[in-house]
Amino acid sequence: MAGFVDIACNFTHDSFKDNLEEVIANAELEGVERFVLLCASLNDLKPIKIIQNKSPEKYFVSAGIHPHHATEIREINYDDLLAKLCSINPNVIGETGLDYFRNISPPDVQRKSFKMHIEIAKELNLPLYLHQRDSHKDFINIIKENRNNFPKFVVHCFTGTQEELNDYLDLGAYIGLTGWICDAKRNIELRKSIKNIPIDRMMIETDCPYLIPKNLPNKPKKNINEPKYLPHIANEIAELIGMKIEELKLATRSNAIEFFS
Repeated sequence: MAGFVDIACNFTHDSFKDNLEEVIANAELEGVERFVLLCASLNDLKPIKIIQNKSPEKYFVSAGIHPHHATEIREINYDDLLAKLCSINPNVIGETGLDYFRNISPPDVQRKSFKMHIEIAKELNLPLYLHQRDSHKDFINIIKENRNNFPKFVVHCFTGTQEELNDYLDLGAYIGLTGWICDAKRNIELRKSIKNIPIDRMMIETDCPYLIPKNLPNKPKKNINEPKYLPHIANEIAELIGMKIEELKLATRSNAIEFFS
């Protein structure tokens, strides 16, 4: 039977350094079939390849620099970055984009990094895996400025407004939804807006170990999110949009496999 696809797994995080095989096995028991290995830093490239090599049929691979780590581009040029990202034969370029929430990397450096990743995705004819927080205007402007031959892309961990959603959908984006949707008190508008995401543009994710669903009946002691909770997130989404869980699973699975393949 076809299973879920979790499009956001930060398996290089320290939370999984001692028990990743158990985490994967537990997810599979809950019906999660495949996983997208997220890359946040050039330091993640080698560990990601090691994880993938153990069971290549289970994983899609991203390669890129998260906006938090955008200062890494100060040490390399475009050709260097291209070579490093190609070294793991990725399915998608990212996680890249903009994050002005704390500006862990300066905004001008983030924008430069984002544009470099866009050009690499174009050169390699690969999709883009995008992150946006508190930077919507600049984010959208950069995409529009580079619209010529722009790759297909997913905006992961969508938590924005209906207006932001409209902007993304107008540009042809896929939308990734996380366990953030499970917080009914803080996400009233978000829980309404997801009804307007076309099912052929929706994907689902845990963003583990982050963003553990708030309404889990039995939360783990350390609040570490895992892909085994993806069906819980999917059930919440299915209820909110009025769809049977099996239909949601098959649709989001199909979207993910087509996108990352």
